[in-house]
Amino acid sequence: MLNFNFTPFPVIETDRLILRQITNDDVNEVFELRSNPETMKYIPRPLVKSSEDALEHIAMIEEKIVTNTGINWGITLKTNSKLLGIIGYYRMQPENYRAEIGYILLPDFHGKGIITEAVQRLITFGFNDLKLHSIEAVIDPENFASEKVLQKCNFVKEAHFKESDFYEGKFLDKVIYSLLNN
Repeated sequence: MLNFNFTPFPVIETDRLILRQITNDDVNEVFELRSNPETMKYIPRPLVKSSEDALEHIAMIEEKIVTNTGINWGITLKTNSKLLGIIGYYRMQPENYRAEIGYILLPDFHGKGIITEAVQRLITFGFNDLKLHSIEAVIDPENFASEKVLQKCNFVKEAHFKESDFYEGKFLDKVIYSLLNN
């Protein structure tokens, strides 16, 4: 079984990006991301309604890091430390050497390859540093942009669950993509 340890926090760089720890200083950007119906369109979670909600979300992220049960990075450009998005590993399964990757990005930065670049780097981190055997992504079947990112990163569609999750009075489909460390 794997043992995760996110202390000290691993800051990660790519050609254009710095993936860094999210702090209370990012409250406005976290609010902007999590309160925007467009960015949250395919994420079945309630919209953040206040700065206090955003601070609670940051505290939840920090608690998962401290307890080594999940990790999120703030996505920033090397040329600007403003938070553009969040990427991380959720629902970590150390007993199965598996974790779920997820991400969210401000609409102004969609279509620029930022998420693809961040996902590719986190795949390397997941396999080499965390020693994962597999990484999964769970997406809404209508989220074609996310599907395209996963396909570019060599994820394979494993399943399409029909009406498997109940959220806000309706049943939602979900698609699972995964990548094995071969």
